[in-house]
Amino acid sequence: MANLLEQVRQSTIIVADTEILKIIPGRVSTEVDARLSFDYQGQIDKARHLIDLYEKRGISKERILIKLSSTWEGIQAAKLLEDKYHIHCNMTFIFSFAQALACADAKVTLISPFVGRIFDWFVEKKGIHEYNIEEDPGVMSVTRIYNYYKHHNIKTVIMAASFRNIKQILGLTGCDLLTITPKLLDQLASENTKENEKIQVYLHKEHRKCARGKKYEKLDEKTFRWMLNEDEMANEKLADGIRKFAVDAQKLEDLIRNRLQQNK
Repeated sequence: MANLLEQVRQSTIIVADTEILKIIPGRVSTEVDARLSFDYQGQIDKARHLIDLYEKRGISKERILIKLSSTWEGIQAAKLLEDKYHIHCNMTFIFSFAQALACADAKVTLISPFVGRIFDWFVEKKGIHEYNIEEDPGVMSVTRIYNYYKHHNIKTVIMAASFRNIKQILGLTGCDLLTITPKLLDQLASENTKENEKIQVYLHKEHRKCARGKKYEKLDEKTFRWMLNEDEMANEKLADGIRKFAVDAQKLEDLIRNRLQQNK
C-alpha cells in the first residue's frame, strides 16, 4: 500500500505540473518529500526518479526545478544532482546566511529565502509587528545574501518567497525573482501612487552595500552545522518548516488512501 500511495502521489504532482507547463514558458518546482530532508541518498534517488517521470511525458529536465530542503544533506544532494546529472535544484527553507553560503558552494541553480517566516519569528519573539521597510528582518536577511552573491559574482538565483505584506515586496525590489501571492499582487496593483512616481530599487548589483570583506572559505559540515545552531531563528524555522511540510505530505497520502479504499 505504501508504494502504491507514493506512486499515486507522484503521478498526481507530475500530471498537474505537466498541465501547468503547457501554459507557462518557464519552469515549475517539484518538491522532494520533506521526510527525506536528512537522507542524502534518498533525496538524490527521489529527484532522479521525478525527472525520469517528467521525461517519460516528454518534459525536459531543463524545465524542472527539484525542490530540496536546505539541510546539510539536502544541499550536498543538490550539489551532486547539479554537477553529475545536470538537474536544476531549488533550495527551500533558506533562513540563514550559512545556508546561502553552502548553497553557493554547491553551485545550486536557485535558493528560496523565506522572508515572511523570518518576520513571523521576530514578531513572536520580539513582539514588534511593524518595521521600517529596510529594517524588516526578512528583508535584511535577503538583502545580505543578495549583496554577498552579487559582490562575489555567485550565479545562484535568489527567489525571495513567503511575504506577509507589500512593504516586504517593495523592500526587495531588484531581487532576481520574487514569488508573490495573488492577494498581495492585488494590493500592489491597488496602491495609490503619485503620477510619474518611481518605485525605489533597493537591491542593485552595483550597490552591494552589505558586501564588505573577503569571500567566505568553503564551509565544511561542522562549520555549517555550528553556524546554523548559533542562529536561533534559522534553526527553529528550518525544523518547523520541515515538520509542517511532512505533515502536509502525510495528509495528502491519507486522502489518497481513503479514495483508494472507497474505490475498492
